[in-house]
Amino acid sequence: MSVTERLRQRGYDLPTAAKALRALVRNPDDLPQVFTIIDALSGATAGRLAARLRRSRGGEAILERSHDLARVLSDRQMLRALPEGSLGRAYLAFVEAEGISAEGLLEASAVGRTAMARNADEDRVHAILRDSHDLWHAVTGYHGDVVGEIALLAFSAAQTKNPAIAAIVVVALAKGLARGHLGLVLDGFLRGRGAAWLPAVDWAAILARPVEELRVELNVGAPRDYAPVRTEALREEGILAKAA
Repeated sequence: MSVTERLRQRGYDLPTAAKALRALVRNPDDLPQVFTIIDALSGATAGRLAARLRRSRGGEAILERSHDLARVLSDRQMLRALPEGSLGRAYLAFVEAEGISAEGLLEASAVGRTAMARNADEDRVHAILRDSHDLWHAVTGYHGDVVGEIALLAFSAAQTKNPAIAAIVVVALAKGLARGHLGLVLDGFLRGRGAAWLPAVDWAAILARPVEELRVELNVGAPRDYAPVRTEALREEGILAKAA
C-alpha cells in the first residue's frame, strides 16, 4: 500500500487538498474549494469534535438537530422580526451586506464535497460548522472580506484544531493575502483560544439575544476595527493574478 493510500485511510487526501489549495489562492472567492480542502485534509477532526460534543452539556441535542440550523437561518422574515441588536439581526445584516445566504453555503458544500467517507456523526459536525460559520462572523465582528475570512479561519483553527483550516490560513498568509494584517489574523487565533467552545453553542436558541451580551458571555470580545480587503483590491495590487 502506498503512502497516499495509507493517508487516505486516515482521512487525508493530499493530492485533492493541494489542488484545491492552489485553486483557492488563485481565487479566494471560490467557496467550494474551501469545503474540498476541509473534506480532504481534516483527518479525524470531525469524529473528535463529535465525541467532545456528546460529552458537552446539550451537545447530544445539538448533534441531533444539526441539519435544522440552515433552515432556521434561511427564514429572513423571522430574522427581520427579531429585536434590533440581536444576534439574528446581526447575522442578517452580515449576510445581506455580503450578498450571501445559508442556502449558498449548502450549495458550495455540495459542489466541494469529495469522495471521502463520513459517518453520521461526522456529517452532523460538518453541518454544524458549515451552517454556523456566518454566525461566527456576526458574533466576532469579522467582515466577509479576504482578511476577515482569514482571521475567522484562524479563530476556527484555534477552536477546532482542524489541520485543514490551519492549512488554509498558512497558505493564505504565505501568498500574502493578509499582507499588513498579520496582527489581525494572530488576534483571531488568540480570540479563538480564549473564547468559549462555539461548536457547542445552540445558535438557533439564542438568535433573539443581544449580540453584545453574547460577545461577553462567550468571551469573544469586541469586534476589531480594520479596513476590509476585497479580492478585487488584491488583484489591482498584483498580489492575485487578474481574472481572465
